Amino acid sequence: MEEGSGAPPQALFEAMDTYIGEQAAKGVFLDGGGLFGTEDAVNFVVRKGETSRVDGPYAEAKEVVGGFAILQYDTLEEAIAGQAEFAELHAKYWPECSMVATLRQISEAPPEAADA
Repeated sequence: MEEGSGAPPQALFEAMDTYIGEQAAKGVFLDGGGLFGTEDAVNFVVRKGETSRVDGPYAEAKEVVGGFAILQYDTLEEAIAGQAEFAELHAKYWPECSMVATLRQISEAPPEAADA
C-alpha cells in the first residue's frame, strides 16, 4: 500500500475482525498482523559479497507492506476466492486506499541451491 496513507477507518478494522474470526473458526487463518511504517525500519543490503545496513526512513519508498496473513486453504481456487474477499473489504471500507493484495504460497521445501 502507499506509504503515509494514514490509519484505516474503524469500519475496516471491524470488518477485518469479523473476516479473520470467520477464517479462524474454519481453521483457515493461521497468523497475521499489521506492520508499522518504514520510518524505523532497518534494511541489510547485500551487493557483490558486501553487506551494509541502511536505516529508514526511505525517501524512495512509495509502497510498503502494510501487513500479512498466513492462511491455509485446501485448493488454489479457495485461496484466490479468499484473497479476493480480503481485497474487497478494503475497497468497501477504505475506498480511498490504494493497495495490492498479493497471494503467495509458502514453500514447504528449501529451494535448490544455485550452482556457484
